Amino acid sequence: MKQQLDDLLEDLNGMARMEQFGGNHYTDKKIQPWDAMECWMSEEQFKGFLLGNVIKYLARFQEKGGTLDLEKAKHYLSKLIEVW
Repeated sequence: MKQQLDDLLEDLNGMARMEQFGGNHYTDKKIQPWDAMECWMSEEQFKGFLLGNVIKYLARFQEKGGTLDLEKAKHYLSKLIEVW
């Protein structure tokens, strides 16, 4: 598991753009939900939202979503790094 997490963090360094994982249910929207949240929440709240989702997907990936959940965690972590 540690190697998987290390590889995931290493991949973030070369990630040029954000991608939607797990379907297009958000990409089809005119306004992305996290863009709306970023506008409506304080900076601290938004960072907490992103961090909470990273933790959620890392905590459950072995029991639920596997690689897809790791990709989702990477997606949220990349956004957190962007706004940090």
